[in-house]
Amino acid sequence: MSSGFGKIAVFAAVIATGVATGPGLASRAATRTSRAEPAPVFKVDPAWPNLPNGWVLSNVSMVTVDSHDNVWILHRPRGAAPGQTPAPPVVELGPDGKFIRAWGGDAKGYDWPDVEHCIYVDRDDNVYISGSSPNGKSRTTRSDDMIVKFTASGVFIKEFGGRTVSKGSTDPAAVNKPGDLFVWPKTNELFVADGYGDRRVLVLDAYSFAFKRMWGAFGKPPMDDASSGGPGPTGGPARKPGQAIATDAAPAALDAQGPGPEMFASPVHGIVVSNDGIVYVADRANRRVQLFTPQGKYLKELFLNRLGPASDSVTGVALSTDPRQTYLYLADFGNSHVAVVDRKSLKVLYQFGVRGAEPGSFQGLHHIAVDSKGNLYAAEVAPGSRAQKFLFNGLSSTLPANALRPDQRTPKPGVH
Repeated sequence: MSSGFGKIAVFAAVIATGVATGPGLASRAATRTSRAEPAPVFKVDPAWPNLPNGWVLSNVSMVTVDSHDNVWILHRPRGAAPGQTPAPPVVELGPDGKFIRAWGGDAKGYDWPDVEHCIYVDRDDNVYISGSSPNGKSRTTRSDDMIVKFTASGVFIKEFGGRTVSKGSTDPAAVNKPGDLFVWPKTNELFVADGYGDRRVLVLDAYSFAFKRMWGAFGKPPMDDASSGGPGPTGGPARKPGQAIATDAAPAALDAQGPGPEMFASPVHGIVVSNDGIVYVADRANRRVQLFTPQGKYLKELFLNRLGPASDSVTGVALSTDPRQTYLYLADFGNSHVAVVDRKSLKVLYQFGVRGAEPGSFQGLHHIAVDSKGNLYAAEVAPGSRAQKFLFNGLSSTLPANALRPDQRTPKPGVH
């Protein structure tokens, strides 16, 4: 596949260094002038997606892109309003946005999640599905302790774990409401951010589901805690593009110094492995991303909006698709932003998005994905209940109108 970034490496050479591991964002400001660091910019496509049959999406938990640039959406049909006709839970769209197929739901022979959460498509077009029940307003108290594997057309292949079988964060035979899935082609290993119940990264053989290894925060052995996990608030007050941003201090209850808690919080929500073998794990309620080797050795961490105002931030992680994967994209659920990060230095270049229902804003930003042309896709659970496409608009020193510069603070809840 060809990359839409073109000469991205030339621009990347001008990115300044400095790891953003302290409280809040990087202190040096990027401005809307030619002196700002060039960074990827995006423009929302308000006409995407188009679904047939009058179908609607409800609580879109995840969007992913396969090796053909087809876009896969996973949503929760049970959340559709009375009178609406929800699409089946799995929807596949072509690179041009045209509908290809839809499938999924309860059937004999496997355990379909009570609350759909994750979808991932590997290079062999195998589709992995997982769930997050019980969680929030789940319709059952059964636990989605499984990963279910299908062909691209929805034919069942294999299941790992099962319904309500997890024995906790050291169990090698089941997950506990995982937050994200990623197959690393180099080793054909399935990396699991596990999750809403467990507090670990779990690695399985993607073909056989054989257990390989596991680890917790800072690469330590995983441990359980007393909390049961959950989806948290849908995050961030509404703000119109260009509206003034509050600069008051963040709530004192949020920790602002040091390396942060010794355990992953609930949920361990996002995971991706770069081509050069770095595992990025979104530790949502701890407002950080931790970096590891594929074997689980801790490398470093990045805090995103550590001072809030939302009590959680990073839910989704994605990498730019240029050969060097120059940029890391982070979905901030609590504050309704997408952060654009220089992957090498871990410097936050800027964030974009505000809380709102209009195209380009976010309500319940949950996961993100990128296609080979550099376009960005976002999944929103309640109340957004939609998938959005942001067209890659090149590298620019001028930030978009809805951008937050690194020296600006996210508004406090209640500030509009």
